[in-house]
Amino acid sequence: MQIGPHTIAPRVILAPMAGVTDKPFRQLCKRLGAGLAVSEMTISDPRFWRTRKSLQRMDHDGEPAPISVQIAGTEPGVMAEAARYNVDHGAQIVDINMGCPAKKVCNAWAGSALMRDEALVARILTAMVQAVDVPVTLKIRTGWAADARNAPAIARIAEDCGIAALTIHGRTRDQQYTGVAEYETIADIKSRLKIPVIANGDIDSPRKAKHVLDVTGCDAVMIGRAAQGRPWIFREVAHFLATGDTLPPPTLTEVRDLLLGHLDHLHNFYGEPQGVRIARKHLGWYAKDRPENETFRAVVNRAATAEEQRRLTGDYFDALIAGVAPDLCAAA
Repeated sequence: MQIGPHTIAPRVILAPMAGVTDKPFRQLCKRLGAGLAVSEMTISDPRFWRTRKSLQRMDHDGEPAPISVQIAGTEPGVMAEAARYNVDHGAQIVDINMGCPAKKVCNAWAGSALMRDEALVARILTAMVQAVDVPVTLKIRTGWAADARNAPAIARIAEDCGIAALTIHGRTRDQQYTGVAEYETIADIKSRLKIPVIANGDIDSPRKAKHVLDVTGCDAVMIGRAAQGRPWIFREVAHFLATGDTLPPPTLTEVRDLLLGHLDHLHNFYGEPQGVRIARKHLGWYAKDRPENETFRAVVNRAATAEEQRRLTGDYFDALIAGVAPDLCAAA
């Protein structure tokens, strides 16, 4: 799949997720097979660009290309300036957030709330496309509500305004993440457009990825929640799409090594105590399929230092690898 001059291969993309797709996680997913990894949502308001959180979100140093940065906002001129600023700081693809269903975003008339005003959508898209010389992409939902599925109209506006690729999450805003993704709606929109379309929603396995590509005719799939604690899902999907064969799951040794490497990157990127705090959710996701998950999380969440967090995690997986029950009581 092409987005402007960039070839996206394999055709599986990490979705932007606030508080999840930071630089350490993006780099890990790219290393494990993601053809593209979209950044966390960055705010368009320039008053917040110099905050610690924004500076971390805009840090792309050493990140493999292409670098895609998602921007959220409501004012065309402000959004255009944010696009220019992010391109000046490394963005090679600018993505517009019109898909986030979070109340704090939608209450500010950003994210998927923008789909309620098609004229404003057109002004934002036009301003941003004209502001930068890199591809501008758009992420939307199927509509604002069950009785307002206007994604086809938004998609036509996007193509007319010069959007380089469109991602569609197969739910309305009011569904949040409940119900079942509407692949038939995505398929209908794809059939009407010439630009690449990316399908998003409920893709949690290689076979599901192929099924979604087959039934929608889309150019790529985007994976979000299913990558939490399973960043190797990208290589599994890529391998299945290329060969039709299923890769074996990673060994416990590989999971341990990936997780410890991820922890090191988080600790180095954020420092203490922020890196320790942010790592806790990832630790829970990695261990979520183990029967002792709750006990493990209760123990490791008490770690106050990077060294302690790393040691407890290593001991936990070393015990699993050795075939013995982790001694979590002793660790506590």
